[in-house]
Amino acid sequence: MNELKTIISAIKDKLGENIVILDIKKVSTISEYFIIASADNERKVSAIAKNVEDEMKNISYFAYSKEGYDTQKWIVLDYGECIVHIFKNEERAFYDLERLWKDAPYIDIDTILA
Repeated sequence: MNELKTIISAIKDKLGENIVILDIKKVSTISEYFIIASADNERKVSAIAKNVEDEMKNISYFAYSKEGYDTQKWIVLDYGECIVHIFKNEERAFYDLERLWKDAPYIDIDTILA
């Protein structure tokens, strides 16, 4: 859970919006958690993703893969147990991961940050 706290804090530090954590471990084998957040422009999307990477490095976690820095509309950081999705608002509405993963329960962010 330390990783989740670090990710959420890093997103909040750069003013990420509409942060959601989905517990996908019972509905998929690809990961345990999806962390989804958004921002209103590409520059913020990139800044949030970069801050997540920097803060995770501080606790010795490194992304296995990362995608989307070239367009900055949907950046994905794969940490194995946690996959972070940072969207520009329009892309988030279009792809609607929360609907696609509707069987995955939400985790209350306040319990992570406590």
